Formats: sequence, C-alpha cells, structure tokens
Amino acid sequence: MLEQYDQISEAAAAIARQWSLKPTVGIILGSGLGGVTTAITEKVTIPYESIPHFAKSTAHGHAGQLVCGFMEGVPVVVMEGRMHAYEGYPLAQIAFPVRVLKRLGANLLVVTNACGGLNPHYRTGDLMVIDDHINLINDNPLVGINDERLGPRFPDMSAPYTPELIDAALAVARQENFSAHRGVYVAVAGPNLETRAEYRFLRTIGADVVGMSTVPEVIVAVHSGLRVLGISVITDMCLPDALEVATVENILAVARSAEPKLRAIITAAVHAAQST
Repeated sequence: MLEQYDQISEAAAAIARQWSLKPTVGIILGSGLGGVTTAITEKVTIPYESIPHFAKSTAHGHAGQLVCGFMEGVPVVVMEGRMHAYEGYPLAQIAFPVRVLKRLGANLLVVTNACGGLNPHYRTGDLMVIDDHINLINDNPLVGINDERLGPRFPDMSAPYTPELIDAALAVARQENFSAHRGVYVAVAGPNLETRAEYRFLRTIGADVVGMSTVPEVIVAVHSGLRVLGISVITDMCLPDALEVATVENILAVARSAEPKLRAIITAAVHAAQST
C-alpha cells in the first residue's frame, strides 16, 4: 500500500489539469445508473484510461469515465461506472478511485449499486438505503502494509454508513412517496449469480440484498475518513422458492427505471453536504 500515496497524487494531478475545482462530493454509479449524470451541469468528462493508475471498467452498463461538474450548484466528481473483483482486479485497485476523490477534496462518498433482493418484503425497483454490510468477497482492500498518511491500521467499522445520511435519505423517499428500505448489503465475488441454496444462506446470515461491489469502496472510504451514503437499487428478486432467471438486459432496464428515485436522494445528499 505504500506505493499508493504517490500514485494517488499522480492521478489527482492528472484530473486537476482538466478540472481544477475542489469537489465536495464523490459519487459512484452502479450498473445502469449512469443517467444520474444528466443532473450535472458544466460537465468535464475524463475517461478512466487517461488517468494514471485507474483500472478500466469492463462491466455491462458502466461507461468507465469521470464526470466532473456541478449538481445543485455543488461541485461533484461522479464515477460513471466502477471496477469489480470478478473483472480480475485486486480490491485495493478497485477502491483506488475513492482515495483519489478524497485527495481531490471530497468529504462525502455516495455509493450506489444494482443488486438482488433477498428480503421477501422488498420488490423489484425499490431502493434500499444501506445500513450495514457483510463482506463475502474473501478479500479486503486494506490487506498489506498500512500507510498512516492514508488512514489507520485498524479502522472502526461500527457505523460505516453515516447514520444521519441514512435518516435523511429515508426522509426524501417519504417526501417523494416512493419505497426505500433500510437494510444490509452482502457483497460476493461473482460473476455468476447465486444458487438457491446460497440465497438461503445469505438471507439466514442477515442480508437483505446481494451484489458484487460497494463494500471494497466503503471500506476504503471509512479508512480515508469520508462520510458515506450507500443506496442499492433492487433489480431482481432472489427468492429461492420462487426464483426466476435474471438477465443482464432486465437488470439494466430496472436500474434505469429507478434512476429518478435515486437521483432525488443523491440530489438531497449533495445539497446537504454543501452546508456541513
């Protein structure tokens, strides 16, 4: 991890040469959720390939670029697409952009994903505000020598998702009259979807939704001292006794249809971040 400090500086400097403002908020958009960037004004778009030490996003529904600009008058940097463990990247590299967002000046990370619903009370198209998570990727982005310049050796994870932001996000859903739950996200490595027996296991250990992302970035965000808001879009239901075949096309379609609800919560979070 010791080499990351200089790599973060190089990546941040490359971004600053194209967009010199200091962002208040960093946003990571999951599969099919890139439409949120339509709310950004005065855009500067930077492909990941042009940023030193950024990996290339190869997943469906991920554009693989930074979108810098203003949302609600607040300077933001949006990752339109992310990297995953199933693409073959180490978790430290997957979460590397979070450290760059921190170096650029962000104090809040909003992380989103498309996921499968395990809780039978949820429905396709609902949102879930992440209250906590379970890491079953079988790795951790903080493994290795710790660099105290980046964060502590043993970061506390008692509240990785900022409680005040969770409450505020749920309040937005009530005000806008759409379904948003509060629950637990479990991250698995993928890329295959889970078996019926695995879905039963994940529900038994306390998970409400399952996905293949988010947790590595949140671990690094907490290590970096960022506040975190996590939002999942439930794109398919993973009920083992009534399981239907999930397709990438349907998952992306549901994610896109839920984007206005997601945008409402993100917009409110960005606006609140400016005053804190």
